[in-house]
Amino acid sequence: MRIWFAWLAGNAIMLMIANATKNVAVVSVVTQVLLVVVFVALTVALFRMTGALNRKAAAARREVLGEDFPG
Repeated sequence: MRIWFAWLAGNAIMLMIANATKNVAVVSVVTQVLLVVVFVALTVALFRMTGALNRKAAAARREVLGEDFPG
């Protein structure tokens, strides 16, 4: 849940910054480009971290339950 909250908070902050700079022509374009880049970076990090945690949890389950664990 913390990873998802961090992803949501990061994207909300970028949206607030983009909204605050929407009336300044050059800064608005730069901010919108950064918004897309940050969104993609945060999303990639989110799924990589979630996958790593899932692999770690599966390894811990296998260690406790043995190799008979169906997963």
